[in-house]
Amino acid sequence: MSSELVKELVESGVHFGHRSSRWNPKMRPYIYARRNLIHIIDVRETVRGLLRAKKYLGDVASRGSQILFVGTKRQARETIQREAERCHMPYVADRWLGGTLTNFRTIRDRLSRLEQLEKILNSDDINSYSKKMQSTLNREYRKIHQNLNGMRTMTRLPECLLIVDPRKEKNAVSEARKLGIATVALTDTDCDPDLIDLPIPGNDDSMRSIELIMRLLADAIGQGKIKATVTQQQRNEGADVALAGAAKD
Repeated sequence: MSSELVKELVESGVHFGHRSSRWNPKMRPYIYARRNLIHIIDVRETVRGLLRAKKYLGDVASRGSQILFVGTKRQARETIQREAERCHMPYVADRWLGGTLTNFRTIRDRLSRLEQLEKILNSDDINSYSKKMQSTLNREYRKIHQNLNGMRTMTRLPECLLIVDPRKEKNAVSEARKLGIATVALTDTDCDPDLIDLPIPGNDDSMRSIELIMRLLADAIGQGKIKATVTQQQRNEGADVALAGAAKD
């Protein structure tokens, strides 16, 4: 276990859970102790969960599959958007719309409408509408953009959801489970880890804790995408060599 990683985790407050009165008993294996009525998360378990998640997410990214970042609580929004954009993955940081996964066709239709509205609003066509209709179109655009802009690159269902606080994002977890989509989540002491495929025990309320965990996972995803690019280049080079050999023959 890297002492440097453990130090970073402790300094970020990842080990601070909720008040013991608010705990979920299923989190017992991940709790180290109780201090001043606060549960202390076992950092060793955090590291284990983090390393498993990094390996899995890196593998998913290396196959060219998509990972949907989900974190709509105030402390997570900015980090979720920043880290998802950094590794070029879709995200939901404002509000989870019912049917985002289970009714994905409708979501794609709304994203198509978003692109249509952008073309209208950014061209001279907007001047052909009345002032009232222009105002209506602007309101519609702002609403769709706020809710769905982070998913505009998501042309298919993701292979995995990366979640901050599965208790808060229970609807996202429920939809993923219905469709057999894997879930990785930063899971505090008030959460049910049995609902998550790869739980990472840790403080999901502290901005520093969320930022650290999401940064490390986004790094792993980025490395996986680089691996995918290198593999594709090697395949292309191999194909070129095979074609050249066939031409000589």
